[in-house]
Amino acid sequence: MKQSRALVLSVVSALAAALGAVWLAPAAYAASVTASFVKTSDWGTGWEGKYTITNGGTATVNGWNLGFDLAAGTTVGTYWDALLTSSGQRHTFTNRSWNGTIAPGASVSFGFLGSGSGVPSNCRLNGAACTGGTTPTTPPPTTPPPTTPPPTSPPPVTGLPKHILTGYWHNFDNPAVELRLRDVPAEYDLVAVAFADAAGTPGAVGFAIDPGLSASLGGYTDADFSADVRTLQSRGKKVIISVGGETGRVVVNSSASAVAFADSVYALIQRYGFDGVDIDLENGLDPTYMAQALRSLRAKVGSSLIIAMAPQTIDMQNPATSYFKLALDIRDILTVVNTQFYNSGAMLGCDNNAAYAQGTVNFIVALACIQLEAGLRPDQVGLGLPAGPGAAGGGIVAPSVVNAALDCLTRGTNCGSFRPPRTYPALRGAMTWSINWDVTHNTSFARTVSPHLRTLP
Repeated sequence: MKQSRALVLSVVSALAAALGAVWLAPAAYAASVTASFVKTSDWGTGWEGKYTITNGGTATVNGWNLGFDLAAGTTVGTYWDALLTSSGQRHTFTNRSWNGTIAPGASVSFGFLGSGSGVPSNCRLNGAACTGGTTPTTPPPTTPPPTTPPPTSPPPVTGLPKHILTGYWHNFDNPAVELRLRDVPAEYDLVAVAFADAAGTPGAVGFAIDPGLSASLGGYTDADFSADVRTLQSRGKKVIISVGGETGRVVVNSSASAVAFADSVYALIQRYGFDGVDIDLENGLDPTYMAQALRSLRAKVGSSLIIAMAPQTIDMQNPATSYFKLALDIRDILTVVNTQFYNSGAMLGCDNNAAYAQGTVNFIVALACIQLEAGLRPDQVGLGLPAGPGAAGGGIVAPSVVNAALDCLTRGTNCGSFRPPRTYPALRGAMTWSINWDVTHNTSFARTVSPHLRTLP
């Protein structure tokens, strides 16, 4: 996951997604479907916009596309509840899989962040004029309201606290301190066991205690490990199996491999007592078949299944790319996405007008904002940071910086120069790679961040 990967220096261009299917209505029919635009907030250098599409006709709309122009110098950044394609200053949004059907009298909405002073013009909905009014209503420039968009689905029932600290436990021997699972510090709420990897049939995964780790601990067996899982659970903790890692070879790219993945992870859950699964496939994934696998696994386990993800920073820049798309496609059953805000170099934030340097409050907040404004619930977003020197190649921060980022996102305090468009009091928490590296550094990450999580709204 995070041991020796070379630092990748990336400055990602404006977000763009593949154009979905276009549905064209006859002019007479289209005239009864209207779209209206409003600026929901404006903070000077940028703004948040919202289009509402209303079906005023008598027939159901089975797909929509809406295009508009922006003046030169004004750009679209993060967007949600739609797919986007852009050509010059023309931007066209199309429906997602869940909001393409609009019954008579019903409405759907999508939103996006804009940078610059321009507003949409020349709006066309399904090829016809947007007759619902495209002149925006703009409130006076002010600090964005401290509110969070309504959740799109209820949180799964997992038994976890509102705000959690997640850490990875090493099932291997490296320069960090080796630990028996039962010796994980009490500050951790969710423990991800690293890692399960490919085993036999395509898509299938396997897990067993690493012989090198066992030797370093003076003998540590699968039976000892299983007992330790139960010990942590008796203390109110949750333990999940993480799949993949930096060198992971798990590939789920067909229906058959999706079945093999779900069946094999379920077998591990039954054998060791895991509470869920963490997806940490750093060499890419197919969102369609992985979604199939995770839904199948949840059907086997039930609503208590914890589903976590640990994507790299680059994987969560664009809602149409694999990891981000998977998270959005399964957000009704997803527990938390702990993006690795390290080993990435400079990146664009949700304001889309600056490259933020890793290892800063601005970087963490501006990049977390992309996920928070693109459709994930705040309780599904966690901040992943290294536990100290040795744990990552770049992006190492003091635990106090993590706390400042948590404050900025949940309260609007302790921010750097970047301020998010709103606050997110339900933000899930923080993750670190790793528990072992944290213990190596006197558990300073957990002892600093965990108490702070308990003070959040």
